[in-house]
Amino acid sequence: MKPGFEAVIGLEIHVQLLTRSKMFCACRNQSGGAPNSHTCPICLGLPGALPALNEEAVRMALALGLAIGARIQPKSIFYRKQYFYPDLPKGYQITQGPVAVVEEGHVSIPGDPEVRGNADPVRIRIERAHLEEDAGKSNHELSTHASYVDLNRAGVPLLEIVGGPDLRSASEAWDYLKTLHRLVTFLGICDGNMEEGSFRCDANVSVRRAGEADFGTRVEVKNLNSFRYVKLAIEHEISRHIALLEQGQAFSQETRGWDAEKGETKPQRSKEAAMDYRFFPEPDLPALIILEEEISRVKKFLPELPQARQDRFTKDYGLTEYEAGMLLQSLAFGDYFEAVAKGSNGKQAANWMLGEVSRALNDTGKEIGALGLREAHLAELIQLVESGTINLNTAKEAVFPALMRDEGRPVQIIESQGLAQVSDRGAIETLVRGVIQAHPEQLARLKAGNEKLKGFFVGQVMKAGNGKVNPQLVNEILEAVLDE
Repeated sequence: MKPGFEAVIGLEIHVQLLTRSKMFCACRNQSGGAPNSHTCPICLGLPGALPALNEEAVRMALALGLAIGARIQPKSIFYRKQYFYPDLPKGYQITQGPVAVVEEGHVSIPGDPEVRGNADPVRIRIERAHLEEDAGKSNHELSTHASYVDLNRAGVPLLEIVGGPDLRSASEAWDYLKTLHRLVTFLGICDGNMEEGSFRCDANVSVRRAGEADFGTRVEVKNLNSFRYVKLAIEHEISRHIALLEQGQAFSQETRGWDAEKGETKPQRSKEAAMDYRFFPEPDLPALIILEEEISRVKKFLPELPQARQDRFTKDYGLTEYEAGMLLQSLAFGDYFEAVAKGSNGKQAANWMLGEVSRALNDTGKEIGALGLREAHLAELIQLVESGTINLNTAKEAVFPALMRDEGRPVQIIESQGLAQVSDRGAIETLVRGVIQAHPEQLARLKAGNEKLKGFFVGQVMKAGNGKVNPQLVNEILEAVLDE
Protein backbone atom coordinates (compact mmCIF):
# COMPACT_ATOMS: atom_id res chain seq x y z
CA MET A 1 0.00 0.00 0.00
CA LYS A 2 1.34 3.43 -0.94
CA PRO A 3 2.02 5.57 2.14
CA GLY A 4 -0.67 8.13 2.83
CA PHE A 5 -3.57 5.98 1.58
CA GLU A 6 -5.79 3.29 3.06
CA ALA A 7 -7.85 0.69 1.21
CA VAL A 8 -11.30 -0.31 2.43
CA ILE A 9 -12.47 -3.68 1.14
CA GLY A 10 -15.55 -5.78 1.67
CA LEU A 11 -16.36 -9.07 -0.05
CA GLU A 12 -19.72 -10.47 -1.05
CA ILE A 13 -19.44 -14.22 -1.42
CA HIS A 14 -22.01 -16.36 -3.21
CA VAL A 15 -22.10 -19.91 -1.87
CA GLN A 16 -23.97 -22.48 -3.95
CA LEU A 17 -25.62 -24.83 -1.48
CA LEU A 18 -25.31 -28.61 -1.75
CA THR A 19 -29.03 -29.37 -1.64
CA ARG A 20 -30.60 -32.08 -3.77
CA SER A 21 -33.15 -29.72 -5.33
CA LYS A 22 -33.35 -26.04 -6.24
CA MET A 23 -34.36 -23.25 -3.90
CA PHE A 24 -38.06 -22.99 -4.76
CA CYS A 25 -38.84 -26.09 -6.83
CA ALA A 26 -38.13 -29.82 -7.02
CA CYS A 27 -35.76 -29.65 -10.01
CA ARG A 28 -32.35 -31.25 -9.49
CA ASN A 29 -29.62 -29.00 -8.16
CA GLN A 30 -27.02 -30.48 -10.48
CA SER A 31 -24.54 -28.90 -12.84
CA GLY A 32 -24.12 -30.14 -16.39
CA GLY A 33 -26.61 -32.07 -18.49
CA ALA A 34 -28.35 -30.95 -21.64
CA PRO A 35 -29.18 -27.22 -21.62
CA ASN A 36 -32.54 -26.44 -19.99
CA SER A 37 -33.06 -30.08 -18.95
CA HIS A 38 -33.27 -29.38 -15.19
CA THR A 39 -36.15 -26.94 -15.38
CA CYS A 40 -39.85 -26.71 -14.57
CA PRO A 41 -42.58 -24.03 -14.71
CA ILE A 42 -41.38 -22.58 -11.38
CA CYS A 43 -37.72 -21.98 -12.27
CA LEU A 44 -38.74 -20.99 -15.83
CA GLY A 45 -40.97 -18.27 -14.36
CA LEU A 46 -44.12 -19.39 -16.15
CA PRO A 47 -47.38 -17.67 -15.16
CA GLY A 48 -49.21 -19.25 -12.25
CA ALA A 49 -46.24 -21.28 -10.95
CA LEU A 50 -45.80 -20.90 -7.19
CA PRO A 51 -42.47 -21.25 -5.31
CA ALA A 52 -41.98 -23.42 -2.21
CA LEU A 53 -38.95 -22.87 0.05
CA ASN A 54 -36.26 -25.57 0.30
CA GLU A 55 -36.05 -26.58 3.97
CA GLU A 56 -32.55 -28.06 3.63
CA ALA A 57 -31.22 -24.74 2.33
CA VAL A 58 -32.55 -23.06 5.46
CA ARG A 59 -30.76 -25.61 7.68
CA MET A 60 -27.51 -24.98 5.80
CA ALA A 61 -27.87 -21.23 6.37
CA LEU A 62 -28.40 -21.89 10.08
CA ALA A 63 -25.26 -24.07 10.19
CA LEU A 64 -23.18 -21.22 8.77
CA GLY A 65 -24.76 -18.74 11.16
CA LEU A 66 -23.91 -20.87 14.17
CA ALA A 67 -20.35 -21.45 12.90
CA ILE A 68 -19.63 -17.70 12.64
CA GLY A 69 -21.28 -16.81 15.96
CA ALA A 70 -24.05 -14.88 14.25
CA ARG A 71 -27.50 -13.88 15.40
CA ILE A 72 -30.20 -16.12 13.89
CA GLN A 73 -33.23 -14.02 13.00
CA PRO A 74 -36.47 -15.62 14.23
CA LYS A 75 -38.34 -13.97 11.33
CA SER A 76 -37.13 -12.93 7.88
CA ILE A 77 -38.94 -12.14 4.64
CA PHE A 78 -38.29 -12.86 0.97
CA TYR A 79 -38.33 -9.99 -1.53
CA ARG A 80 -38.33 -9.58 -5.28
CA LYS A 81 -35.23 -7.85 -6.62
CA GLN A 82 -35.83 -6.57 -10.15
CA TYR A 83 -33.31 -7.34 -12.90
CA PHE A 84 -33.85 -7.45 -16.63
CA TYR A 85 -31.30 -9.96 -17.88
CA PRO A 86 -31.93 -12.68 -20.51
CA ASP A 87 -30.86 -15.43 -18.07
CA LEU A 88 -33.34 -14.34 -15.37
CA PRO A 89 -36.63 -15.68 -16.73
CA LYS A 90 -38.96 -14.15 -14.13
CA GLY A 91 -37.51 -10.66 -14.56
CA TYR A 92 -36.65 -10.64 -10.86
CA GLN A 93 -34.64 -12.61 -8.33
CA ILE A 94 -36.18 -13.93 -5.11
CA THR A 95 -33.87 -12.92 -2.27
CA GLN A 96 -34.16 -11.94 1.37
CA GLY A 97 -34.90 -8.35 2.20
CA PRO A 98 -33.54 -5.88 4.73
CA VAL A 99 -33.47 -8.64 7.37
CA ALA A 100 -31.63 -11.88 6.58
CA VAL A 101 -31.88 -15.25 8.30
CA VAL A 102 -28.26 -14.76 9.54
CA GLU A 103 -27.10 -11.40 10.93
CA GLU A 104 -23.96 -10.02 12.61
CA GLY A 105 -21.38 -12.80 12.62
CA HIS A 106 -17.62 -12.69 12.32
CA VAL A 107 -14.45 -14.61 11.49
CA SER A 108 -10.83 -13.95 12.46
CA ILE A 109 -7.88 -13.78 10.08
CA PRO A 110 -4.20 -12.78 10.45
CA GLY A 111 -3.69 -9.05 9.99
CA ASP A 112 -1.52 -7.82 7.12
CA PRO A 113 1.70 -6.55 8.80
CA GLU A 114 2.35 -4.11 5.95
CA VAL A 115 -0.82 -2.15 6.66
CA ARG A 116 -1.47 -2.90 10.37
CA GLY A 117 2.06 -3.09 11.72
CA ASN A 118 1.71 -6.68 12.96
CA ALA A 119 0.07 -10.01 12.09
CA ASP A 120 -2.19 -10.18 15.15
CA PRO A 121 -5.62 -11.72 14.44
CA VAL A 122 -8.18 -9.31 13.03
CA ARG A 123 -11.92 -9.73 13.56
CA ILE A 124 -13.78 -9.34 10.27
CA ARG A 125 -17.48 -8.68 10.58
CA ILE A 126 -20.04 -10.57 8.53
CA GLU A 127 -23.00 -8.25 8.26
CA ARG A 128 -25.45 -10.88 7.08
CA ALA A 129 -25.92 -14.07 5.10
CA HIS A 130 -29.14 -14.27 3.15
CA LEU A 131 -30.83 -16.95 1.05
CA GLU A 132 -31.59 -16.34 -2.61
CA GLU A 133 -31.82 -18.07 -5.99
CA ASP A 134 -29.25 -18.03 -8.76
CA ALA A 135 -29.80 -16.85 -12.31
CA GLY A 136 -29.33 -18.95 -15.44
CA LYS A 137 -26.28 -18.79 -17.65
CA SER A 138 -25.77 -16.94 -20.93
CA ASN A 139 -23.44 -18.38 -23.55
CA HIS A 140 -21.98 -16.01 -26.16
CA GLU A 141 -19.45 -18.45 -27.63
CA LEU A 142 -21.67 -20.93 -29.50
CA SER A 143 -22.43 -18.52 -32.29
CA THR A 144 -21.06 -15.32 -33.78
CA HIS A 145 -24.53 -13.86 -34.35
CA ALA A 146 -26.56 -15.07 -31.34
CA SER A 147 -26.42 -15.67 -27.60
CA TYR A 148 -27.92 -18.74 -25.96
CA VAL A 149 -29.42 -19.14 -22.49
CA ASP A 150 -29.22 -22.26 -20.32
CA LEU A 151 -31.62 -22.15 -17.36
CA ASN A 152 -30.38 -25.29 -15.59
CA ARG A 153 -28.75 -23.02 -12.99
CA ALA A 154 -31.81 -20.78 -12.61
CA GLY A 155 -33.26 -21.26 -9.14
CA VAL A 156 -30.18 -22.99 -7.68
CA PRO A 157 -29.97 -22.16 -3.94
CA LEU A 158 -27.42 -19.56 -2.91
CA LEU A 159 -26.30 -18.17 0.40
CA GLU A 160 -24.83 -14.71 -0.05
CA ILE A 161 -22.35 -13.81 2.68
CA VAL A 162 -21.91 -10.04 2.97
CA GLY A 163 -18.69 -9.08 4.73
CA GLY A 164 -18.17 -5.77 6.49
CA PRO A 165 -15.75 -3.15 5.08
CA ASP A 166 -13.03 -4.33 7.46
CA LEU A 167 -10.34 -5.65 5.11
CA ARG A 168 -7.40 -3.39 4.39
CA SER A 169 -5.38 -5.17 1.72
CA ALA A 170 -5.58 -7.76 -1.03
CA SER A 171 -3.68 -10.19 1.22
CA GLU A 172 -6.31 -9.88 3.94
CA ALA A 173 -9.05 -10.39 1.34
CA TRP A 174 -7.25 -13.58 0.23
CA ASP A 175 -7.08 -14.87 3.83
CA TYR A 176 -10.72 -13.98 4.51
CA LEU A 177 -11.87 -15.73 1.35
CA LYS A 178 -9.78 -18.81 2.18
CA THR A 179 -11.20 -18.87 5.71
CA LEU A 180 -14.81 -18.85 4.50
CA HIS A 181 -14.06 -21.33 1.70
CA ARG A 182 -12.63 -23.75 4.25
CA LEU A 183 -15.56 -23.17 6.59
CA VAL A 184 -18.35 -23.87 4.08
CA THR A 185 -16.63 -26.99 2.76
CA PHE A 186 -16.02 -28.33 6.28
CA LEU A 187 -19.68 -27.69 7.09
CA GLY A 188 -20.59 -29.69 3.98
CA ILE A 189 -22.88 -26.97 2.63
CA CYS A 190 -20.85 -26.21 -0.52
CA ASP A 191 -18.34 -28.09 -2.68
CA GLY A 192 -16.22 -24.91 -2.97
CA ASN A 193 -15.57 -25.33 -6.70
CA MET A 194 -14.64 -21.82 -7.82
CA GLU A 195 -14.08 -22.70 -11.48
CA GLU A 196 -17.66 -23.94 -11.80
CA GLY A 197 -19.04 -20.96 -9.86
CA SER A 198 -20.09 -22.85 -6.72
CA PHE A 199 -18.09 -20.37 -4.66
CA ARG A 200 -17.63 -16.95 -6.21
CA CYS A 201 -16.95 -13.46 -5.02
CA ASP A 202 -17.69 -9.80 -5.70
CA ALA A 203 -15.15 -7.36 -4.27
CA ASN A 204 -16.11 -3.87 -3.11
CA VAL A 205 -13.04 -1.64 -3.11
CA SER A 206 -12.49 1.99 -2.18
CA VAL A 207 -9.45 4.04 -1.17
CA ARG A 208 -9.23 7.01 1.19
CA ARG A 209 -6.41 9.15 2.42
CA ALA A 210 -4.88 7.98 5.67
CA GLY A 211 -6.68 9.41 8.69
CA GLU A 212 -9.95 10.10 6.89
CA ALA A 213 -13.12 8.69 8.45
CA ASP A 214 -15.37 8.74 5.39
CA PHE A 215 -15.13 5.98 2.79
CA GLY A 216 -13.94 6.75 -0.71
CA THR A 217 -15.87 6.10 -3.91
CA ARG A 218 -16.70 2.41 -4.05
CA VAL A 219 -16.22 0.15 -7.06
CA GLU A 220 -17.58 -3.39 -7.22
CA VAL A 221 -15.61 -6.00 -9.19
CA LYS A 222 -18.05 -8.78 -10.12
CA ASN A 223 -17.85 -12.57 -10.40
CA LEU A 224 -14.27 -13.33 -9.40
CA ASN A 225 -13.87 -17.10 -9.56
CA SER A 226 -10.38 -17.78 -8.20
CA PHE A 227 -8.40 -16.74 -5.15
CA ARG A 228 -5.65 -15.42 -7.41
CA TYR A 229 -8.01 -13.26 -9.45
CA VAL A 230 -9.55 -11.79 -6.30
CA LYS A 231 -6.12 -10.72 -5.09
CA LEU A 232 -4.99 -9.38 -8.47
CA ALA A 233 -8.23 -7.50 -9.11
CA ILE A 234 -8.13 -5.82 -5.70
CA GLU A 235 -4.47 -4.87 -6.09
CA HIS A 236 -5.25 -3.40 -9.51
CA GLU A 237 -8.22 -1.41 -8.18
CA ILE A 238 -6.22 -0.03 -5.24
CA SER A 239 -3.46 1.17 -7.57
CA ARG A 240 -6.01 2.64 -10.01
CA HIS A 241 -7.87 4.52 -7.25
CA ILE A 242 -4.66 5.94 -5.78
CA ALA A 243 -3.53 7.16 -9.22
CA LEU A 244 -6.89 8.90 -9.77
CA LEU A 245 -6.84 10.50 -6.33
CA GLU A 246 -3.29 11.77 -6.81
CA GLN A 247 -4.33 13.33 -10.12
CA GLY A 248 -7.34 14.96 -8.48
CA GLN A 249 -9.76 13.15 -10.78
CA ALA A 250 -13.31 12.50 -9.65
CA PHE A 251 -14.82 9.13 -10.51
CA SER A 252 -18.19 7.53 -10.03
CA GLN A 253 -19.42 4.44 -8.23
CA GLU A 254 -19.53 1.65 -10.79
CA THR A 255 -19.47 -2.07 -11.46
CA ARG A 256 -16.37 -3.48 -13.17
CA GLY A 257 -15.26 -6.87 -14.46
CA TRP A 258 -11.86 -8.57 -14.33
CA ASP A 259 -9.99 -9.16 -17.59
CA ALA A 260 -7.60 -11.99 -16.74
CA GLU A 261 -5.72 -11.78 -20.05
CA LYS A 262 -4.88 -8.09 -19.66
CA GLY A 263 -4.61 -8.18 -15.88
CA GLU A 264 -6.94 -5.25 -15.37
CA THR A 265 -10.53 -4.39 -14.54
CA LYS A 266 -12.94 -2.95 -17.10
CA PRO A 267 -16.09 -0.89 -16.57
CA GLN A 268 -19.39 -2.73 -17.06
CA ARG A 269 -22.10 -0.35 -15.87
CA SER A 270 -22.83 2.36 -13.35
CA LYS A 271 -23.50 0.89 -9.91
CA GLU A 272 -27.17 0.45 -9.13
CA ALA A 273 -28.69 1.97 -6.01
CA ALA A 274 -31.26 0.13 -3.91
CA MET A 275 -34.07 2.08 -5.57
CA ASP A 276 -33.05 0.69 -8.98
CA TYR A 277 -33.91 -2.84 -7.86
CA ARG A 278 -37.51 -1.88 -6.93
CA PHE A 279 -37.60 -4.26 -3.96
CA PHE A 280 -40.97 -5.39 -2.73
CA PRO A 281 -42.07 -8.38 -0.59
CA GLU A 282 -42.51 -11.69 -2.41
CA PRO A 283 -46.30 -12.23 -2.30
CA ASP A 284 -46.10 -15.99 -2.97
CA LEU A 285 -43.87 -16.87 0.01
CA PRO A 286 -44.75 -16.49 3.69
CA ALA A 287 -42.29 -15.13 6.25
CA LEU A 288 -39.52 -17.54 7.24
CA ILE A 289 -39.98 -18.36 10.94
CA ILE A 290 -37.08 -20.05 12.75
CA LEU A 291 -37.88 -21.82 16.02
CA GLU A 292 -35.36 -22.45 18.81
CA GLU A 293 -35.90 -26.20 18.43
CA GLU A 294 -34.68 -26.03 14.82
CA ILE A 295 -31.57 -24.07 15.84
CA SER A 296 -30.83 -26.65 18.54
CA ARG A 297 -31.19 -29.50 16.04
CA VAL A 298 -28.73 -27.91 13.62
CA LYS A 299 -26.27 -27.11 16.43
CA LYS A 300 -26.36 -30.73 17.59
CA PHE A 301 -25.12 -32.01 14.23
CA LEU A 302 -22.48 -29.35 13.54
CA PRO A 303 -19.12 -30.95 12.66
CA GLU A 304 -15.84 -29.98 14.28
CA LEU A 305 -15.09 -26.51 12.91
CA PRO A 306 -11.78 -25.78 11.14
CA GLN A 307 -10.24 -23.57 13.84
CA ALA A 308 -11.15 -26.03 16.60
CA ARG A 309 -9.63 -28.86 14.60
CA GLN A 310 -6.49 -26.84 13.91
CA ASP A 311 -6.09 -26.15 17.63
CA ARG A 312 -6.58 -29.84 18.38
CA PHE A 313 -3.93 -30.85 15.80
CA THR A 314 -1.37 -28.58 17.44
CA LYS A 315 -2.19 -29.97 20.89
CA ASP A 316 -2.60 -33.68 20.09
CA TYR A 317 0.18 -34.10 17.53
CA GLY A 318 2.69 -31.44 18.59
CA LEU A 319 2.38 -29.48 15.34
CA THR A 320 2.98 -25.80 14.67
CA GLU A 321 0.03 -23.55 13.78
CA TYR A 322 1.35 -23.41 10.22
CA GLU A 323 1.58 -27.19 9.89
CA ALA A 324 -1.89 -27.71 11.33
CA GLY A 325 -3.33 -25.07 9.01
CA MET A 326 -1.70 -26.62 5.95
CA LEU A 327 -3.03 -30.05 6.88
CA LEU A 328 -6.54 -28.57 6.89
CA GLN A 329 -6.28 -27.16 3.37
CA SER A 330 -9.29 -29.36 2.65
CA LEU A 331 -11.57 -31.58 4.70
CA ALA A 332 -10.41 -34.71 2.82
CA PHE A 333 -6.72 -33.84 3.32
CA GLY A 334 -7.25 -33.33 7.06
CA ASP A 335 -9.20 -36.58 7.39
CA TYR A 336 -6.45 -38.47 5.53
CA PHE A 337 -3.74 -37.02 7.78
CA GLU A 338 -5.64 -37.96 10.92
CA ALA A 339 -6.14 -41.53 9.71
CA VAL A 340 -2.37 -41.82 9.11
CA ALA A 341 -1.46 -40.09 12.38
CA LYS A 342 -3.62 -42.42 14.47
CA GLY A 343 -1.70 -45.39 13.08
CA SER A 344 1.77 -43.89 13.41
CA ASN A 345 3.61 -40.83 14.74
CA GLY A 346 1.60 -37.61 14.29
CA LYS A 347 4.59 -35.33 13.72
CA GLN A 348 6.11 -37.69 11.16
CA ALA A 349 2.72 -38.15 9.51
CA ALA A 350 2.52 -34.37 9.09
CA ASN A 351 6.01 -34.30 7.55
CA TRP A 352 5.03 -36.96 5.02
CA MET A 353 1.70 -35.30 4.21
CA LEU A 354 3.28 -31.89 3.64
CA GLY A 355 6.25 -33.41 1.84
CA GLU A 356 5.97 -36.54 -0.30
CA VAL A 357 2.16 -36.73 -0.40
CA SER A 358 1.72 -33.07 -1.35
CA ARG A 359 4.41 -33.44 -4.00
CA ALA A 360 2.58 -36.45 -5.45
CA LEU A 361 -0.67 -34.47 -5.54
CA ASN A 362 1.03 -31.61 -7.37
CA ASP A 363 2.72 -33.96 -9.85
CA THR A 364 -0.45 -35.91 -10.65
CA GLY A 365 -2.96 -33.08 -10.38
CA LYS A 366 -5.22 -35.36 -8.32
CA GLU A 367 -7.17 -34.82 -5.13
CA ILE A 368 -6.16 -36.83 -2.07
CA GLY A 369 -9.09 -39.24 -2.45
CA ALA A 370 -8.03 -40.17 -5.98
CA LEU A 371 -4.32 -40.59 -5.27
CA GLY A 372 -4.55 -44.34 -4.65
CA LEU A 373 -2.28 -44.29 -1.60
CA ARG A 374 -3.84 -46.14 1.32
CA GLU A 375 -3.73 -44.46 4.72
CA ALA A 376 -2.81 -47.73 6.46
CA HIS A 377 0.14 -48.27 4.09
CA LEU A 378 1.57 -44.81 4.72
CA ALA A 379 1.16 -45.27 8.48
CA GLU A 380 2.98 -48.62 8.27
CA LEU A 381 5.83 -47.07 6.27
CA ILE A 382 6.29 -44.36 8.93
CA GLN A 383 6.39 -47.03 11.64
CA LEU A 384 9.02 -49.03 9.73
CA VAL A 385 11.25 -45.95 9.44
CA GLU A 386 10.86 -45.22 13.16
CA SER A 387 11.68 -48.80 14.12
CA GLY A 388 14.87 -48.73 12.02
CA THR A 389 13.68 -51.44 9.62
CA ILE A 390 14.32 -49.03 6.74
CA ASN A 391 15.95 -45.64 6.53
CA LEU A 392 14.18 -42.46 5.47
CA ASN A 393 15.92 -42.08 2.11
CA THR A 394 15.02 -45.59 0.99
CA ALA A 395 11.47 -45.09 2.25
CA LYS A 396 11.08 -41.97 0.12
CA GLU A 397 12.98 -43.08 -2.97
CA ALA A 398 11.97 -46.75 -3.25
CA VAL A 399 9.07 -47.76 -1.02
CA PHE A 400 6.84 -44.70 -1.41
CA PRO A 401 6.82 -44.85 -5.25
CA ALA A 402 5.98 -48.56 -5.01
CA LEU A 403 3.07 -47.75 -2.70
CA MET A 404 1.85 -45.22 -5.23
CA ARG A 405 1.82 -48.05 -7.78
CA ASP A 406 -0.10 -50.20 -5.26
CA GLU A 407 2.52 -52.96 -5.24
CA GLY A 408 1.54 -54.19 -1.80
CA ARG A 409 2.19 -53.37 1.84
CA PRO A 410 5.45 -51.62 2.78
CA VAL A 411 6.84 -54.68 4.57
CA GLN A 412 6.20 -56.82 1.47
CA ILE A 413 7.93 -54.28 -0.80
CA ILE A 414 10.93 -54.11 1.53
CA GLU A 415 11.28 -57.90 1.64
CA SER A 416 10.79 -58.45 -2.10
CA GLN A 417 13.31 -55.75 -3.07
CA GLY A 418 15.82 -56.43 -0.29
CA LEU A 419 15.55 -52.88 1.07
CA ALA A 420 15.90 -53.63 4.78
CA GLN A 421 18.24 -51.25 6.58
CA VAL A 422 21.69 -52.48 7.57
CA SER A 423 22.18 -51.90 11.29
CA ASP A 424 25.03 -54.34 11.91
CA ARG A 425 27.76 -52.31 13.65
CA GLY A 426 30.59 -54.48 12.35
CA ALA A 427 29.46 -54.22 8.75
CA ILE A 428 29.01 -50.45 9.03
CA GLU A 429 32.43 -49.99 10.63
CA THR A 430 33.99 -51.88 7.73
CA LEU A 431 32.31 -49.50 5.27
CA VAL A 432 33.39 -46.44 7.27
CA ARG A 433 37.05 -47.52 7.43
CA GLY A 434 37.02 -48.32 3.73
CA VAL A 435 35.68 -44.88 2.82
CA ILE A 436 38.20 -43.10 5.07
CA GLN A 437 41.06 -45.07 3.58
CA ALA A 438 39.89 -44.26 0.05
CA HIS A 439 39.83 -40.47 0.66
CA PRO A 440 43.08 -39.45 2.40
CA GLU A 441 42.96 -35.88 1.01
CA GLN A 442 39.48 -35.21 2.44
CA LEU A 443 40.54 -36.83 5.73
CA ALA A 444 43.52 -34.45 6.02
CA ARG A 445 41.27 -31.41 5.38
CA LEU A 446 38.79 -32.66 7.95
CA LYS A 447 41.53 -33.04 10.55
CA ALA A 448 42.69 -29.53 9.66
CA GLY A 449 39.32 -28.17 10.81
CA ASN A 450 36.95 -28.45 7.83
CA GLU A 451 34.03 -29.94 9.79
CA LYS A 452 31.72 -29.83 6.75
CA LEU A 453 33.59 -32.82 5.33
CA LYS A 454 31.91 -35.08 7.88
CA GLY A 455 28.82 -34.83 5.71
CA PHE A 456 30.92 -35.89 2.73
CA PHE A 457 32.10 -39.05 4.51
CA VAL A 458 28.57 -39.91 5.69
CA GLY A 459 27.35 -39.57 2.11
CA GLN A 460 30.11 -41.80 0.80
CA VAL A 461 29.34 -44.48 3.39
CA MET A 462 25.63 -44.35 2.52
CA LYS A 463 26.54 -44.66 -1.15
CA ALA A 464 28.83 -47.63 -0.45
CA GLY A 465 25.98 -49.29 1.43
CA ASN A 466 23.55 -48.73 -1.49
CA GLY A 467 21.54 -46.30 0.64
CA LYS A 468 20.43 -49.05 3.03
CA VAL A 469 22.77 -48.30 5.92
CA ASN A 470 21.42 -46.92 9.18
CA PRO A 471 22.47 -43.22 8.98
CA GLN A 472 22.37 -42.73 12.75
CA LEU A 473 24.87 -45.57 13.24
CA VAL A 474 26.99 -44.26 10.37
CA ASN A 475 27.38 -40.91 12.15
CA GLU A 476 28.06 -42.58 15.48
CA ILE A 477 30.69 -45.00 14.13
CA LEU A 478 32.33 -42.33 11.95
CA GLU A 479 32.85 -40.15 15.03
CA ALA A 480 34.36 -43.07 16.93
CA VAL A 481 36.76 -44.00 14.13
CA LEU A 482 37.84 -40.38 13.63
CA ASP A 483 38.54 -40.05 17.34
CA GLU A 484 40.99 -42.97 17.28
